Amino acid sequence: MRLSNKELKSSNYSFTSLIYSAVHSFLIEYPTPYNINYFWNFGFIAGLFLIVQIFTGVFLAMYYTPHIDLAFLSVDYIMRDLHYGWLVRYLHSNGASMFFIAMYLHIFKGLYYGSYKTPRKFVWCIGVIIYILTMATAFIGYVLPWGQMSFWGATVITNFVTVIPFVGKDIVTWLWGGFSINNATLNRFFSLHYLLPFVILGLVGFHLIVLHESGGNNPSGFKIDRIDKVSFYPYSYVKDLLGTFLFFMIFFTFVFFFPEALGHSDNYIEANPIVTPNHIVPEWYFLPFYAILRSILHKTWGIVIMFLSLFIFMFLPFFDYKSQIKSSMFKSFYKKIFWLFLCNLIYLGVLGAATPISPYIELGLICTHFHLLFFTLIVPMISFLEWTYFMKYVPVIIIK
Repeated sequence: MRLSNKELKSSNYSFTSLIYSAVHSFLIEYPTPYNINYFWNFGFIAGLFLIVQIFTGVFLAMYYTPHIDLAFLSVDYIMRDLHYGWLVRYLHSNGASMFFIAMYLHIFKGLYYGSYKTPRKFVWCIGVIIYILTMATAFIGYVLPWGQMSFWGATVITNFVTVIPFVGKDIVTWLWGGFSINNATLNRFFSLHYLLPFVILGLVGFHLIVLHESGGNNPSGFKIDRIDKVSFYPYSYVKDLLGTFLFFMIFFTFVFFFPEALGHSDNYIEANPIVTPNHIVPEWYFLPFYAILRSILHKTWGIVIMFLSLFIFMFLPFFDYKSQIKSSMFKSFYKKIFWLFLCNLIYLGVLGAATPISPYIELGLICTHFHLLFFTLIVPMISFLEWTYFMKYVPVIIIK
């Protein structure tokens, strides 16, 4: 059945109105708490860097060759012979680090201000899934240049799957496409690295929809009525622009002046399965969890606890369910423990880059225990004590 010109114009007008209404409600008139600070910029900045990664990645995929004999040469061609290929490659490689910096700051903001609490539990869980998928995508992308660290990093990480009972070895064989890392492995990694960013982009959209449904958090943690909010444009918009400008200045400083500072020099050597690097080191954003892996000498338990230390972020809302106080502004003891947790995670990153010898292994074990105990014991204990004190001394106030 064909539509008349009038009906077509009406349908086009309706679709345009729907898009305009969505943009207007989400980006202009969306009510935001008047007291939010610049830490609320990092979610927006992380989204921008995801777009940067997708656009530069699509461009690089046009010239990259996923073959073990040609992958390293194709990257070299992009860097040396392609017009402004070096710029796109450095935007992509350094953009990954900036994306993780923005994401880590966004997560730490949520931990500090209690953004994981009701009614934003689901928002937090989706965010953690995005974080885990981003780490998987970054690891797969690190393999593609086919340098020394790429090859040996892939060898180490893919062997983690062997700890799965009964089917672990079969999964590794399927993942490799054979009995060792070969051309089929590189093709599969390239396909996954191209696909996963679009999955992440879809999850980010879902993350924003759920966030707008449940309402955003604010530094005080109190529920703010409509009259105490301001429109996103121009107030929050200006804050986002300033934070974005400063962050991109740092980004471009790395791209144009220190483009290889965040990488490893061994990855500029073509992969050689015969020569093992003296010290296999992943990218900096994997180092805390790599330190946890190395600090536990038993292979199976090391892998299990490493993944547990990553996935445990998702269960934080369920560990901290008693306390009615969201923000650390009113939780003096939790505030101190939070900064100790943050320093512990940074120190785990330092240990991950160190040579795996004594005393670094023992120190990594101590930091690993504190990391896990923070979620499973310290946070629930603080939550219980705050709930007990709150209900005993302030029974008439309810903080939503």
